[in-house]
Amino acid sequence: MRRRDFLGGTAAALLSTGVLGSLAACGNSGPRGGDQLQLWALQDAEYQKVVKPAIDAYNSGAENKIQFTTYVNDAYKQKLQVAMGSPQAPDVFFNWGGGNLAQFVKAGQVVDLTDRTADLSAAFLPSVLSVGQVDGRQYALPMNGIQPVILYYHKGVFAAAGLEPPKTYDQLLAVIDALKAKGVTPIALPGSQGWTELMYLEYLLDRVGGPGKFAAIAAGTAGAWSDPAVVRAATMCQELAKRGAFGANFASINYDNSGASKLFATGKAAMFLMGSWEYSTQLTNNPAFVKDGKLGWLPFPTVADGAGDPTAVVGNPSNYYSVSASSKHPDTAVDFLKRTLTSESYVQGLIAAGQVPAVKGVETKLAGTPGAEFTTFTYQLVSGASSFTQSWDQALPPSVGSELLTNLQKLFLSQLTPADFVAAMGKAR
Repeated sequence: MRRRDFLGGTAAALLSTGVLGSLAACGNSGPRGGDQLQLWALQDAEYQKVVKPAIDAYNSGAENKIQFTTYVNDAYKQKLQVAMGSPQAPDVFFNWGGGNLAQFVKAGQVVDLTDRTADLSAAFLPSVLSVGQVDGRQYALPMNGIQPVILYYHKGVFAAAGLEPPKTYDQLLAVIDALKAKGVTPIALPGSQGWTELMYLEYLLDRVGGPGKFAAIAAGTAGAWSDPAVVRAATMCQELAKRGAFGANFASINYDNSGASKLFATGKAAMFLMGSWEYSTQLTNNPAFVKDGKLGWLPFPTVADGAGDPTAVVGNPSNYYSVSASSKHPDTAVDFLKRTLTSESYVQGLIAAGQVPAVKGVETKLAGTPGAEFTTFTYQLVSGASSFTQSWDQALPPSVGSELLTNLQKLFLSQLTPADFVAAMGKAR
């Protein structure tokens, strides 16, 4: 499952139920009533346990009722694309923020929530909330957990090699060389899928140049791809591959079949850069690795001469709810969001499902829950972040995102030079 298909946060495997998001069939569909509001989202059994009670509670005192309808990932994208702007558009709809949301905003199909939900917006983590903004206005609110990208490390391998986890990029390079000398693959990389390589480019560009460099790319600024910071970050990615950081066969390793996760858990690889959902993947597939305390985690290393803030993170900030501009009852739709998304019962429901809510001050609620050490780290990482850059292939138009992943794989395999890579991306549309 692609990480963009997750509904967010640290998945329900924290409760020993496996990975979130069994996206197998549509559910709860039905005809649109005259005074009935439609809420559309991806199908996910664990999340439905959170939102259904919230909807039932709201409907018990509402004149205009809300009907919850879920769809599998691909079906949802297609149906939403067709429905938006038509009389069949949902009143409240799930989205990924960023470029996915911007297309509807630019078409005038989304309600501006800036003034309507100012008090509610103040309750969310700022770095996550910003991904629901377009041109400085709030069009979407976080509706589930956060998914930052984290550098995991195998405590057993590090201890056996007499190494400390790297906090700086120079330390990372030294650790890579030391692990290679001991016959251990330094970093597991499922390079058969370009999105796993994108995490390196995202973090390195952020560390080298700061979030503004990608913001210029996302805005379509002329020459943004050829910025020296982008070239340097691309060069660093290619140098990591040439240095042997990922071993010789990374291009044949897959994430979806847990190939890279197994290499890491069994100590054949010492580190793994992956989203927060990797914790639940390991807990499901390699429980002893987690329960024996061998799984470690830390922020991505700093770059000594970089202009970026070392607290910045990249990944999937959250998923979002927006209100359709064609809704006959926008006030009711907004009222539902205001009464629900930061309510005690809703937040506790997300935590019970193994997620880390994008709400301020949930640390005390995470304490004592399954995986609390990890979920608290995840929350603190994001709550202290100066920025949270959304995964580029989600923030960019789909056609550009697809070309990005293809060219990135070529960059890691040295089939494109860094100059060739940025030149190709500068022409992508």
